[in-house]
Amino acid sequence: MSKSIAKKEKRGMYQNVLHQFNKAADVMNLDPGVRKILGTTQNEIVVHFPAKMDDGSVEVFTGYRVQHNNALGPYKGGLRYHPTVDIDAARALATWMTWKTALAGLPYGGGKGGIQIDPKKYSKGELERITRRFTYALGNNIGPDYDIPAPDVNTNSQIMAWIADTFASNQAPGQRFNSFHVVTGKPVVSGGLEGRDRATGFGVVTTIQKWADLREEDLSNKTYIVQGFGNVGYWASHFMKEKGVKLIGVQDHSGTIYNEDGIDPEELLAYATDNNGGIKGFHKADEYDKDTFFGIDCDIIIPAALGNQITTDNAGMIKAQLVAEGANGPTDTDAEQILLDKGIEIIPDILCNGGGVIGSYFEWLQNKRSEIWKIEDVLIKLQDKLEISFDKVIKTAEKYDIDWRTAAYVVAMERLEQTYTERGVFP
Repeated sequence: MSKSIAKKEKRGMYQNVLHQFNKAADVMNLDPGVRKILGTTQNEIVVHFPAKMDDGSVEVFTGYRVQHNNALGPYKGGLRYHPTVDIDAARALATWMTWKTALAGLPYGGGKGGIQIDPKKYSKGELERITRRFTYALGNNIGPDYDIPAPDVNTNSQIMAWIADTFASNQAPGQRFNSFHVVTGKPVVSGGLEGRDRATGFGVVTTIQKWADLREEDLSNKTYIVQGFGNVGYWASHFMKEKGVKLIGVQDHSGTIYNEDGIDPEELLAYATDNNGGIKGFHKADEYDKDTFFGIDCDIIIPAALGNQITTDNAGMIKAQLVAEGANGPTDTDAEQILLDKGIEIIPDILCNGGGVIGSYFEWLQNKRSEIWKIEDVLIKLQDKLEISFDKVIKTAEKYDIDWRTAAYVVAMERLEQTYTERGVFP
């Protein structure tokens, strides 16, 4: 039963993408030829590869990489290790990456992929062998100037380091040191960018601050809840704390907790780190009904977990002023209409969580130029780019009298349309 439900949700993600795309294309009267090009993926890679387990046995895994569009530059997007990864999920996420990079003004296209796996069931040594074999199986389908993966759900800087090392080791000797920027999100000592780990969460809070400024709201008087307490959820909470916003509810894979007096994100991180990454049982908060989590009386909701979490089943209970989408596709299209009808504003994923890919772009530039950037400079540049994107979305929303998500799509698609109009379609 659970498998059929998961499969339905994944199909829904791609259907959401196409619905959002077509809605924006209608609004802006997108060129019919460009619409056909952008309405489909360019390449879809599926690989089956073996890896040896600690006990000497061999398992065969399935990996995916979908490349949606590269009109603006190399494909760019994360790799996730999760049981829900399949070709439809990769299509949806790759397409979102095209819009996200175009909206941010980056010289990138969109790609996404991963391995259908529950990483918690494997040792560190097994995950290393699985990752290296996956990288070898992808071969030249990735590359520093062709397709550049990054961390995503259940992947991290260590996994990026294994990918970079494996890819570089299979290049000619003279090219090895020019190949490590095949991925971003690497450890700092392996060519990573200071601040890349917090870039997505920082970007979420930057866009929330822009919303507050636009609405003349004082964030220090606000409360919020966050779904997902991984990289994005934690860092968003970290920067929200700096602005004096009170965290009152958290939900992750292990449980749901609530404290109307506030939850300290640093204390929660320390607890989760010692609790196999889960928040359940945190002693300074009470357990809460998981099915009514989004109904908690708060000002801001940050969904920072998986897709399709806000649906018609729970959208009606939401009381918040704002939903800031730290995750990719957390709100399905029917639920979004319910929220908009209630006057709840949504900072769409391709804007709200765009800080991650912008940070990846800075790391890629740093590697290409053989430079080392300071974290202070990274965060300043990151904030500047996000604020420019936010202002473009608001201006476009006012121009067409449309919601912010559709406006974000229009901004991204106008850039792509102009590119195709100027270059033409070969031959």
